[in-house]
Amino acid sequence: MRAEVGLLTRNVKYRGDPEHSPDNQYGAVIICHAGDDEGAICRFDSIELTFVGQAFILGSYPIHFHLIGTVHSSYVKNNAIHHSFNRAVTLHGINYLTVQNNVAYHTMGHTIFIEDAVESKNLIENNLILDVRRSWSLLNTDQTPASMWITNPDNIIRGNHAGGSDRYSYWYDL
Repeated sequence: MRAEVGLLTRNVKYRGDPEHSPDNQYGAVIICHAGDDEGAICRFDSIELTFVGQAFILGSYPIHFHLIGTVHSSYVKNNAIHHSFNRAVTLHGINYLTVQNNVAYHTMGHTIFIEDAVESKNLIENNLILDVRRSWSLLNTDQTPASMWITNPDNIIRGNHAGGSDRYSYWYDL
């Protein structure tokens, strides 16, 4: 027998309101956005994000890289994202982002989400995704969620582990 084990606690914590967020499905979000290539550098490393994401609001994801283009210097590494009401990490109009060694647990909707099929050359590696739950508050496809929603095969996706999704581990929508 083998099992996947992921550490959910970190010393640095980013969280929504533990008293009200679960009832309202309305948590904290981080959006990294700029108008051009390398216009923003966002580095998330060894952070615990909990009670994050906002149901019923597209774009309100725990970690959302939004329309920057090339982001060679940015990354999402070694984080724990759990009890999310809207995904874990979203790549929208992003190239060359590293998403590596993260643990995502008890998330709603597609957990690592490559949004529009223009995203390429991203590295998604050695992540552990567990307990992905369906969402009635996002896209229709989130009612049958995948641990990873992949829209462009020109990304490197390797060494990831996914288990316990309401429906799929990997969904290639090419």
